Amino acid sequence: MRLRTPLCERLGIELPIFGFSHSLEVTVALARAGGFPVFGAARETPQRIAEDLGRIRERLGARPFGVDLMYPKLAGDEPDRAAARAKLPPAHVAFVERLREKYRVPAPTRPHFFSDQVRNQAFFRAQTEAVLASEANAVATAVGLPPQVIGAAKARGKFTFALVGAARHVRPALDAGVDALVAQGYDAGGHTGPVGTFTLVPQVIEAAEAIRPGIPVLAAGGVGCGRQVAAALAMGAQGVWLGTAWLATQEYRTPPVLLKKILAARSEDTVLTRAHSGKPCRVLRSAWSEEWDAEGAPEPLPMPYQHALTGELLAAIEEHQVEPLVYEAAGQSVAWFNELTTVREIVERLTGEAKAALARLGRHAA
Repeated sequence: MRLRTPLCERLGIELPIFGFSHSLEVTVALARAGGFPVFGAARETPQRIAEDLGRIRERLGARPFGVDLMYPKLAGDEPDRAAARAKLPPAHVAFVERLREKYRVPAPTRPHFFSDQVRNQAFFRAQTEAVLASEANAVATAVGLPPQVIGAAKARGKFTFALVGAARHVRPALDAGVDALVAQGYDAGGHTGPVGTFTLVPQVIEAAEAIRPGIPVLAAGGVGCGRQVAAALAMGAQGVWLGTAWLATQEYRTPPVLLKKILAARSEDTVLTRAHSGKPCRVLRSAWSEEWDAEGAPEPLPMPYQHALTGELLAAIEEHQVEPLVYEAAGQSVAWFNELTTVREIVERLTGEAKAALARLGRHAA
């Protein structure tokens, strides 16, 4: 039995396993294992994006890979972080300072995206230009869908994905001309919507088929075992999209304190919060999310002000691995990743389990 869908044929990959990661090493390893990697570049400067994508292409040769960028609606468009910080409410600034003191967080000593940058339209345009100028084979848009980005990517011969969190998002994505949809459910890590994955996927497939029959749809959110891969294929998806899985791999080089939390986590140890970025985001539960949920805590600010408020503290927490506060975006699939492994081992487990599940389904149906 081969797990190979029409989208695999179109992209020139062996397996219908798509993987999002901020790690260059994971990106390379997944391509070599037969899947389709998507490098998360939303946290990178345009210069760093160009450098990283050049390194990936050099290491992968002709193997295909994609890049993911975010295009969220912003509450403000300040030109730099200082201008954004000037608009922060004093009570919020005082709250964050109390957290710093309570948990004795040392000052950061290294550059970090959250403490050095602010998201604005000029930054998004520069990131986009770096991706379009690269040799990446595909572009994925998340938390927003600018039609001009889709058009520019397609004009350069790049395959395009759009992440959607509701059936109503399908028509705008198809009107923009995307080549494939990623139905990302509530179960997913990171910025996600309110509908569960295995409710959302068939709705997206049905909506897409009514408009453009045959367009590929991928299932994303909470996927951690081969049974879910088989279920996704049975629903009509042409593959699965995973992100949380790679945090538990040697290639990701997850810091020890965070890795310990990930390996011990169950699905219910993730929480949807606005305290990370200002938009709903599923992360590992920690003192960070609990402090923002506590009685008397201020409401998180909208993007980009929440990161302007918390960026320096988050950078310090990550650098110094302040155990109570350390967290990462993670989906409910974290329950399946309770030991340190490799990208290839995860791919092999998923494909083996999926084949076994499909064989059982065939026997039951017969």
